This record gives sequence, structure tokens and C-alpha cells, in this order.
Amino acid sequence: MPEESVAAVQAALGAEQAAIWVYGLVSAFLPEELAATVDEGATAHRNRRDETARLLADAGRKPRPPEPAYVPPEPVTDQASALTVLVLAETDTTVAWRAVLERTDDRGLRDSALAALTDGAVRATRWREQAGDTPAARAFPGRPGD
Repeated sequence: MPEESVAAVQAALGAEQAAIWVYGLVSAFLPEELAATVDEGATAHRNRRDETARLLADAGRKPRPPEPAYVPPEPVTDQASALTVLVLAETDTTVAWRAVLERTDDRGLRDSALAALTDGAVRATRWREQAGDTPAARAFPGRPGD
């Protein structure tokens, strides 16, 4: 795997690790009826993290460990701020996976990155809908600044 691809995959791994942490944080601020959706998102990110770590290890690279903690861009104190940080975490993963797409020609890696970008975009849209944001869906998921 070329260095440029490795750096992008490591960054995507970091985004997945941060998303897992965020899902753990927000679970305390969301109502019980969203618990299954939160669990589903956390599980998806754990699976993607594990798959990404294996991909790096198989390429002879050491996956970067997660940070001990992450600082959300704003304090999470209620349902609205929890939804905001969930959307941001999902958006961060789509940006990271889009960067992988832009930095590799490997078909398997591209397929994996596209699946991750799509999954993150769908979850971000669902969280935006839950928050009442419009438009809930973005035209070009993964584009920085979206």
C-alpha cells in the first residue's frame, strides 16, 4: 500500500475510533427510543475500525491506537447537542473515507472506502432528520465543509 494511501487509511481509522467514543458519550443524553439506533451506529463503527485495523496489519502497517479521549467541538449537555456531535462524527468519517478514495487505485480498498463513506452519509442523514435539520441529506457526502 503506497504511503499516501496508508496515511489516509490511518486517518480514517482515527475517525472511526473517534466516532465510537462519541457514540458512547451521547448515549447518556438521548432518549431510550434511540438506544437501538445508537447501538447500531456504535457497532457499525467498531466493525469498520476492526476491518480497517486488519487492512493496515495485512499491509504490514501498525494501526494507530485510539486517543484516550476526544474533545467534542461543543459540550454535550442535552439531546440537541448530542445529535449535533453525532452528525459531526459521522461527517468526519465520510470526509476521511472520501480522502481514502482519492488516494488509492486499489479496487478492494476503494470498495471498502466507498461502503464506509455511504454508511456514514446514511447515518449522518438519519441523525440530521432526528435533529430536525434541513436539508437532512447532503449532495456530496464526504466533501470537507459539508
